[in-house]
Amino acid sequence: MSSFQNKHILIIVENLPVPFDRRVWQEANTLKDNGAEVSIICPKQKDYASAYEVINGIEIYRYSLPFEARGAFGYLLEYGVALFWEFFLSWKIYFKKRFHVIHGCNPPDMIFLVAIWFKIFRVKYVFDHHDINPELYIAKFNSKGLLYKMVILFERLTFATADFSIATNESYKEIALRRGKMAENKIQVIRSGPKLDRLKLLPPDNQFRKGRKYLVGYVGVIGQQEGIDLLLESVKIIISKRSDIQFAIVGGGSDLEKMKQLSEKSGLSKFVDFYGRVPDDLLVAILNTADICVNPDKPTEMNNLSTMNKIMEYMALKKPVVQYDLKEGRFSAQEASLYAKCGDTNDFANKIMQLVDDSELRMKMGVFAYDRVLNELSWDFEKEKLIKFYERILNN
Repeated sequence: MSSFQNKHILIIVENLPVPFDRRVWQEANTLKDNGAEVSIICPKQKDYASAYEVINGIEIYRYSLPFEARGAFGYLLEYGVALFWEFFLSWKIYFKKRFHVIHGCNPPDMIFLVAIWFKIFRVKYVFDHHDINPELYIAKFNSKGLLYKMVILFERLTFATADFSIATNESYKEIALRRGKMAENKIQVIRSGPKLDRLKLLPPDNQFRKGRKYLVGYVGVIGQQEGIDLLLESVKIIISKRSDIQFAIVGGGSDLEKMKQLSEKSGLSKFVDFYGRVPDDLLVAILNTADICVNPDKPTEMNNLSTMNKIMEYMALKKPVVQYDLKEGRFSAQEASLYAKCGDTNDFANKIMQLVDDSELRMKMGVFAYDRVLNELSWDFEKEKLIKFYERILNN
């Protein structure tokens, strides 16, 4: 009998709804497809407002947050409300049908406060390490005060509570070993590989070019550390030299309106389109039309050590990339990207124009990108690691 049969796994994710959180949704479906029963607790957001929903046989329980937090104390309030609902819904699900594993996806590093109570009933806690919170705190607030010390403590307690840990890359594995003091045999690297059945190669749709010759695309969260302000500085440099490039920015986040206002104030509105959060089919249509894609993440330690899903999504659609020269970004893209000097918006602009003007290089980089995803980085490879790791967890 499969290790997954008659096993119930509860996944808790606080910062994004499911199935919008693609990594979590891929993990959930992989576990379900291998025989486990899967339940998910996550927040409500626009387009994901149902309190209870069953998709692909997976039960999803969603709760409301009072607002989208800004500022350190705003985050504390948001996380407090989230913990209340996660605790309440966890017991509701447990009394409905006992679960054997809580799979907690950060941020924040506070889900252990829910999981620790279930360890009394021999429920294992698997920590899925999506963001390094101490570095994320520094990137957002540039402070090492009392709240930073709390973030450090929560990370330490999370690893101490966890029976097993999933790292999204080797840098995160090193943190689990060094800061988390976890045994190496309790850690598994599972990258957020793209699913190629979702990211289909399609002909370009020239409506997104807005009458210009070239399109540069971005997809991702629009927050403080994602560097959209740096990208807009590069756009300003580019349009001072030429007028044949349109920019498409796809995604939502706490800084979306702020970035729209900055674009308008900088006189970039005719060259930059903000699409907000869009359905997959529209996202894929825009990215298929793009000649190149960009990752302007600010050169912080958080971004240096984190794997960005958007890079591999670009690569899955045969797109060459321009990004700042950060460790994990370079590992993911390798020869599929040009690397600008960290924080140098002029160099970033020049790299974009270099690629736009060299169709042969774009094609070569795009082919390398697609082959790397197809043969090394897609979810088809990563899900096998998840399955084998869970077999160990459930048999332990």
